[in-house]
Amino acid sequence: MANTTFTGAVRSESTFKTVSKNSSTGAITEIATLGDGPVSLSDGDVTLTNATHSGRILFVPDGGQDNTYTLPAPIAGSVFRFVYAGGAADATDALIITPGNSNFYIGGVTLLDTDGDSISSVFSNGSSNSSIQLNVPAGFDVTIVGLNTTNYQIFGNVTSTTAPAFADQ
Repeated sequence: MANTTFTGAVRSESTFKTVSKNSSTGAITEIATLGDGPVSLSDGDVTLTNATHSGRILFVPDGGQDNTYTLPAPIAGSVFRFVYAGGAADATDALIITPGNSNFYIGGVTLLDTDGDSISSVFSNGSSNSSIQLNVPAGFDVTIVGLNTTNYQIFGNVTSTTAPAFADQ
């Protein structure tokens, strides 16, 4: 593989895509798309893809019901940033899950407790938790990064009266 060095700005009239090439088959997998702007997720369950969602800010709406956002299989370098976009505290939950229990979270989030006036940390167990439930959020900014083909790193903050919860699916 060759390296290219640029001495000036690199410009694109569309987007930049980060890809991974399988050394055995030559198959190309998109990891992230840069330059398309944020994505407003729908009020309903959404299955995410690397090509459409990785590398972009994902605006999560004030839900009419609990919504589940399913990540694709982890790829090293994929990045999903979830930001609450509601105009008031949500009365429902947002769940962000991996494709299954064999893909799990490492890390945790900081809870900014609005009724207990406290700050605390909530951590995954690092070995099987594949779901995080953001309970009745007033706000959140959570980033999930693919570490390899098994694990996702998770970090960020959640503002709520109720602590987020990690669990197995």
